[in-house]
Amino acid sequence: MSDYQGRDTPSTYDKALRINLDAEKYGTFAEIGAGQEVGNWFFRVSASAGTVAKTISAYDMTMSDAIYGKAKRYVSRQRVASMLKYEYDLLVERLSAGRGDNTTFFSFCNTVRARGYQDTGECHGWLGIRLQLRPNTDACQILIHVRLLDDENVDQMEALGIIGVNLLYAAFYYRENLVNFTESLMDGLTKERVEVDMLKFSGKGFEMIDNRLCHLQLVRSGLTDAAMFLPDGEVVPPAEALYRKPLILLRGSFEPVTNLHMDMLKQTREVFQQNLPEDQRDATIELCEISMNNLLREGEVDHLAFIDRADALQALGKTVLISRCPEFHRIASYLSRYTTSPIGIVLSIGLLNELFKEKWSENLAGGILESFGRLFKNELSLYVYPWKNRKTKDLVTAENFQTPENLSHLYTYFREQGLIHPIPCGEDRLLDFTGRDIQRMIAEGDETWKSLVPEQARLAALHR
Repeated sequence: MSDYQGRDTPSTYDKALRINLDAEKYGTFAEIGAGQEVGNWFFRVSASAGTVAKTISAYDMTMSDAIYGKAKRYVSRQRVASMLKYEYDLLVERLSAGRGDNTTFFSFCNTVRARGYQDTGECHGWLGIRLQLRPNTDACQILIHVRLLDDENVDQMEALGIIGVNLLYAAFYYRENLVNFTESLMDGLTKERVEVDMLKFSGKGFEMIDNRLCHLQLVRSGLTDAAMFLPDGEVVPPAEALYRKPLILLRGSFEPVTNLHMDMLKQTREVFQQNLPEDQRDATIELCEISMNNLLREGEVDHLAFIDRADALQALGKTVLISRCPEFHRIASYLSRYTTSPIGIVLSIGLLNELFKEKWSENLAGGILESFGRLFKNELSLYVYPWKNRKTKDLVTAENFQTPENLSHLYTYFREQGLIHPIPCGEDRLLDFTGRDIQRMIAEGDETWKSLVPEQARLAALHR
């Protein structure tokens, strides 16, 4: 996929009509949970006989199980995957002999939890397409996970229909261009209506696509505030991985990943878990967050830097979060959306000092008080790693940290309430070097850097 941008933005109507008039595309629509809004578009614009082999909506769970097999959760990746496979295999089995040489078959499926009567729960869904890229070839697959943000069911149904058509259109006509593919998903929609927090390509023809870059593009294009993938590289929607889990978040550039980063997480975990029930301790997830600001070079995202850092963090067993939330209160709100368990944010003295600067709350009517109010609104605490003054060798910790004089009482209050915790440094030597020092050592051929970077991260460090 290229990064070239430049495309028309046809309406939903025009997209559906173009697909209907494309004699090569032919498939099945199976939709559960919010009407048959995607399939309905192809009937609405006419010429639907050119595209639609069948539509189905197995709303009843017993009926759905009878067709697609039993599932623990009906709005899940597993359910939409079984729907896609069943519908696609059945389509090819019945129609390939008659028209397989001239047709690229597809199945489009979704399973959605939309707003119900007196319902205030999370509204979300899985949408996917299984398709041939050329006639008589093996199928590949594209999955997305969406959050439906409209308040009313009828509006959510409308949004679902639009994004479903957008996904089909992108799969057929934008699949060679990741930027166009991603941004076209929101044609006719706004981020206030729909969030797309997962995009995954798989199968024949998509082997060379790195789905981590797809997630990077989701964040870069504003389809979601953050996206994540697990230590094995598997891309997941945050709701799936973080649900009710205690979280430890380390924010950083990770350029490179250092022993200091690992010590910050280790020391925080030991303090953080002291107040957790024993059955929750092993469930704690450590997140390493890379912000978009840390990937920008001269206004453009450095994809190589991103992959290097992600590889290093994954090799160390960490879950990676990419975000566009520079303010601490924004990332706190984001994480609190998915868990009611405790959250610990790890930060240095330098970042703690930044939190007490007015610039981070300029857009809030309540200023710095509102910023901290949002930060600590849920069960969240800060874990502060010490810093050593290079000139005086004095150690600054959360216990002797000095805020601006007018905010000293506020800081004291946070400490007394257990919202800010000091954590120790496991090895004093770690405080003697910064990431920039290590970059300089590498550039100068100083082998000292190897003792400051985990072995699993050294190759990525050399790339920089």
